[in-house]
Amino acid sequence: MNSYQTLSAYYDRFTDDVGYERWADFFGRLFQRENIEPKLVLDLACGTGTMTQLLAQRGYEIIGVDASADMLMQAMQNTMDCEPRPLFLNQRMETLDLYGTVDVCLCCLDSVNYVTDPLELQQAFERVHLFLEPKTGLFVFDINTPEKFARIDGNSYVREEENVFCVWQAAVEDALCAYQFDIFERSGEAWTRAQEIHEERVYSIEQLAGMLRQAGFSEIKTYGDQSFSPVRGGEDRVYFTARKRD
Repeated sequence: MNSYQTLSAYYDRFTDDVGYERWADFFGRLFQRENIEPKLVLDLACGTGTMTQLLAQRGYEIIGVDASADMLMQAMQNTMDCEPRPLFLNQRMETLDLYGTVDVCLCCLDSVNYVTDPLELQQAFERVHLFLEPKTGLFVFDINTPEKFARIDGNSYVREEENVFCVWQAAVEDALCAYQFDIFERSGEAWTRAQEIHEERVYSIEQLAGMLRQAGFSEIKTYGDQSFSPVRGGEDRVYFTARKRD
């Protein structure tokens, strides 16, 4: 079970090395490569809205969807100055329900891995396909690869910020990676401890490509990094694109 009741307040500080601007630049190049000029973009599993904000600032109309109400509260705060304001919806991927179609669906930062039930992920792909614009709709997402999960298995990491100290450990078993977060918050001279456990599933490229085809997608492509290099094996992250050609 993935909960962000405590982590949501510190998520942006703990992920300040992600390089969201590079991701936004990559998406812009990708749209040109796919010969599309999207107007309405779905940011699926938008989290605290950092990417939502960047895309809105670049002129896209954005819908942000996330299963965590706590993360969406942060997203609404982060996009207060955006005009027009993004629309945020508290929904799970597999029950995605929009008011109409979108030109592009982006699902960033291995959010697909966080759908740990393959049947629910299949449903999520089908819902994305349903709400993409016919003939031109583009689905873009990335995953943590099996190679990355093998690399981090058993490792511990520490992040310290003002008045907060976070230790997290990764353990992989039966194609599931459990992250245990111990978050220590200081108030005055006292420290309080909160614990969250998040899970990701290890999916192979072949497995996900098959699920995309079953959902109705075509023209499925994979890239080994943000420079459109082919997947060679051993990458920590792989990017997928798929088209709706109904």
